[in-house]
Parts: sequence; C-alpha cells; structure tokens
Amino acid sequence: MIKIKKWLKNLLLVLLNLLEEKEKEHTQKTQVNDKMPTKNTIEDKGVNLLIIRDTFTDLSTIGKLYINGELFCDTLELPWRDNQRSISCIPHGEYKVNLRPARQSATRDYLHMIVLDVPNRSYILFHRGNKPSHTRGCILVGQSRQRDFVGNSTLAMNLLMKEIINLGGENIKLIIKNR
Repeated sequence: MIKIKKWLKNLLLVLLNLLEEKEKEHTQKTQVNDKMPTKNTIEDKGVNLLIIRDTFTDLSTIGKLYINGELFCDTLELPWRDNQRSISCIPHGEYKVNLRPARQSATRDYLHMIVLDVPNRSYILFHRGNKPSHTRGCILVGQSRQRDFVGNSTLAMNLLMKEIINLGGENIKLIIKNR
C-alpha cells in the first residue's frame, strides 16, 4: 500500500494541475473538463470505484466509471474472451486497486492505477488510451465515447489521478458490473 506524505500529495496535485492546464490548451472543452474534485474531509474513508459496462461489441467493452457514487468518466476495455491474457477484459467482480507511480512501470511514464488479485491475470492497469488496440486487457479512461472509442483520455486520466489523490489515494476498491 502506498502511503502518501502530505508534502508529496501537494507536489503531485501541483504537477497534475500543470499537466491539466497544458492538456486544456490542446483539447476541446467537454463536460468533464469543468468537473471539480469532490471534497472529502475524511481521507481514510477510502475510494469506491464502480464501472458499469453497458456497451459490448466484437472489439470493445465500454462503460461508465463512478467515484464514490458520482459519474466521473467513460471506460474502454477489450471484449469478454473468457479472461484470456492480453485479449480479454477482466471478469466482473470486486478488486483492490493501488496507485502506481511511473517509476514502477516500464511502459507508463505517469501516475496510474493497478488492479490487484485478478484471477489468472496480472498488471491490469487504468491508463491512457483511446481504442481497443491501445490496451492488452487494461482499463482505458476517457471523457467521451463512441463505438469502440473513448476520447480525451490524457485529460481524463489526469483528472482521475487528481481526484484519487484528493480522496486520500488509499483503500481503493473497484467493483465491475455488466449491465
């Protein structure tokens, strides 16, 4: 479990704010751009993430991500292919999630999240990406959605990390449901 010291938390928030400002210069404004992080005065309460998968195609599974009951962004995963590595989304269910700094990843140079204890799978991440070819079983986040696509992924990821840190960055629980 990652313990985030107060000074490190503030530094990460400043860096994420800078990234968000830079991204806004290059990204069209959407509804989620104006979304402000929710305030949580009890940081050790934990973070509840809920993905409700609602659109299923031969190439992808698209859903909505809620944080502590509030709609936050869209998600894109691979279609269900019996939980096979690199070609399937993970099974619906309940998982523990941790923040994962860039230094722990060979492929992601930004703060992201890792989903733990997925049966017969490892290194399932929440990360940037727009279409099925950008994932090998991970969860992509975006601010808009179309068939087999989520848009403004970098901004959505930055806002997601900012919100998770604002909520304490610990005790993150993920529930995935299929509609």
